[in-house]
Amino acid sequence: MQLDAFQTLADPTRRRIVEALLGGERQVNDIVEDAGVHQSGVSRHLKILNEAGFVVMRPDGQRRLYSLKPEPFRELDQWLAQYRSLWEARLDRFAAALEIRQKATRKEPET
Repeated sequence: MQLDAFQTLADPTRRRIVEALLGGERQVNDIVEDAGVHQSGVSRHLKILNEAGFVVMRPDGQRRLYSLKPEPFRELDQWLAQYRSLWEARLDRFAAALEIRQKATRKEPET
């Protein structure tokens, strides 16, 4: 099953797993604790994240350590960059309007 990046990250449990892995490599049991999901659910979601390229597993003796791969997040950032100017321009206009309003408020004489 091949999911696109947005479908993969649309699931809130997978997003919690990604957040749990932000600090670095973790074992499944550690992720279970942070994500608040049973071990079988975490394993299933880790498999999906792995297949989508977001997570990599490294065996370490009896343990399996999971970590995030930066590439898909870079690709998401590049895709979003083309839209970033839309909201940045709006925020710039909002900031300018707010500044004008604040100046006008400061200039109003007290009654």
